[in-house]
Amino acid sequence: MIYSITGKLMVKGMDMAVVECSGVGFKCFTSLTTLGRLPAIGDTVTLYTYLNVREDALDLYGFSGQDELACFRLLLSVSGVGPKAALGLLSTMSPEKFALCVASSDIKFITTAPGIGRKTAERIVLELKDKVSSQEIAGGFSPAASPLPAAGAGNLGEAVSALLVLGYSQSEAAQALKGCGEEESVEDLIRQALKKLAKQK
Repeated sequence: MIYSITGKLMVKGMDMAVVECSGVGFKCFTSLTTLGRLPAIGDTVTLYTYLNVREDALDLYGFSGQDELACFRLLLSVSGVGPKAALGLLSTMSPEKFALCVASSDIKFITTAPGIGRKTAERIVLELKDKVSSQEIAGGFSPAASPLPAAGAGNLGEAVSALLVLGYSQSEAAQALKGCGEEESVEDLIRQALKKLAKQK
């Protein structure tokens, strides 16, 4: 598995970028979000990657941040969602917004992404919310026994739920949001938490 690629940015296309690494140009399909964050042609860039294996091809997908890659992986785990639809969704919204939509069951907003109909959006929310529930159960989390933010109601609770959707554990999400205020918006809380979690890696 190719975890990441660092090299010279050679090409920026409509839905892909080419990164030259040790004399080899790697074509990475990617989202509009990542394309907008790429440096100028010729500059050094790092993309976090996912290799999609098919019978007739090996397709490499690359993202500027690990949070976007985590969203892409989660979307592919949903039945009926392929790489093209996943990229369309990630081109429409940030990882923070995506996590918030799943946590709050905002099916209407998810359907604004190209290639995502209502049934698919409902499936995304259903399957990823089930995953969040299983993580909470597996972690044995007890809200009453912990002073840290817990998944549930309120802005902090929604932010924890969103981080769980992104693949973080209950304890990681709670620690990352420790000290944050309930008066802050959910998206700001998620953004702050992701910055803290990125520094820990």
